[in-house]
Amino acid sequence: MNSKLMTTTRVLARIAVLVVSFLTIPSAEAQQPAGIMRTDLQRYDLSTGGREAVQVRVDIAPGHAFGRHTHPGEEIIYVLAGTFQYDVEGKPPVTLKAGDVLFIPAGTVHAAKNVGNDTASELATYIVEKDKPLLTLVK
Repeated sequence: MNSKLMTTTRVLARIAVLVVSFLTIPSAEAQQPAGIMRTDLQRYDLSTGGREAVQVRVDIAPGHAFGRHTHPGEEIIYVLAGTFQYDVEGKPPVTLKAGDVLFIPAGTVHAAKNVGNDTASELATYIVEKDKPLLTLVK
């Protein structure tokens, strides 16, 4: 293959990647409930087979909640800002503020609500089974 054709192919491939990236951004944002912003930070395979670590920043506007759901593994929460109320199945509700942490066992039904006056933010770290949905809503 000559160098001019290879350069043209590389340029076209980069343009295609950019176009696809821009087209998927609105659809990803549209899937998030009003008042809730989830930002994927990182995802890596673990040395334990079939497991991965996923970190997500979750921002919830005042008065908004993320409904009852489960994860296919453990969730470790670190509150970055604001005030959350967490309802974890089998336990009384707990209110956490910036600097507080919470551990949620695998498969446990739970929900979170911003009970403060400002946006509440958390860093959620999941240790989960690969190739399963990260989150499953519960009715």
